[in-house]
Amino acid sequence: MSSVDQAVETQLKNIQTKTGKTLEQLYALIKKSGLAKHGEIRDMLKKDFSMGHGDANTVVHFYMKSTEPSAGPANDASPDAALDAIYTGPKAHFRPIHDKLITAINKFGEFEIAPKKGYVSLRRKKQFVMIGPATNTRFEVGLNMKGVKATARLLAVPPGGMCQYKVNLTEVKEVDKELIDWMKQAYESAG
Repeated sequence: MSSVDQAVETQLKNIQTKTGKTLEQLYALIKKSGLAKHGEIRDMLKKDFSMGHGDANTVVHFYMKSTEPSAGPANDASPDAALDAIYTGPKAHFRPIHDKLITAINKFGEFEIAPKKGYVSLRRKKQFVMIGPATNTRFEVGLNMKGVKATARLLAVPPGGMCQYKVNLTEVKEVDKELIDWMKQAYESAG
């Protein structure tokens, strides 16, 4: 099992412990609510179960996957299914960068993984890093941290975005000490 699978599995177990409900019970409550849009369901879970944004997103993601028509064994709603969707076709070569980043971040401590359609959001009390392919030729690491001087590599992002900085990667070897230090600073500031 990959470290991503383990982290998501841990997150799902923690959600069940915090809410006192199994995933199946949460899915039944979602279905009973009649809500169909991701954001509406997420907001309901946050309000009714005091879930954090990342936890609620993760539950909605897996609920939505569980309600999709089955397309065979590939559509098993496993924690890795979202990553498989992100890293397919011309973006498949970026999966080793993703895995190396997650391995490094796992050493920092606990965090939530919230897979999105084209990237993965990593959260503590708030999002600290976004990772994923920006194009077929460029992988992007978005960082939420303040008071860091931008460099030729650490690019400042215009205000109003989800991150203050980004680092563009094309190869696994670019996941180096400098980038890991920036990610750790973002992790610690999201505390």
